Amino acid sequence: MFDEMFPILTSPDLGRALRFYRDLLGGTVDYQFPPEGEPVYVGLRLGRSHLGLGQQDEPSELTNDRVTLWIYTDDCDAGLEQLRAGGAEVLEEPVDQPWGERMATVTDPDGNRVIIASRAATP
Repeated sequence: MFDEMFPILTSPDLGRALRFYRDLLGGTVDYQFPPEGEPVYVGLRLGRSHLGLGQQDEPSELTNDRVTLWIYTDDCDAGLEQLRAGGAEVLEEPVDQPWGERMATVTDPDGNRVIIASRAATP
């Protein structure tokens, strides 16, 4: 059911993070949201690895927002129900996103944010 996982780091200065991960380490930007203007999220590739970088606005006192795990599944709603049945705390119910994916948010047992998402439909 779950088939891919990658970390997302958040930073109060996304430009500074990009200079490190893109410019110094040689990561290649393969996704930016929004597609035009200043990004709030950037996806990078480094070899076979993927890293997400997100703009951190206000840290949460309830969860660890510095590192988030993004996990793809073929069915976001079913994946969330499996995690809920296993005792995972659900922070956000499944919602269709403007970029075409469907996502929900849970926390792992240590309070780390975990996003469960199904990919956008391919045209």
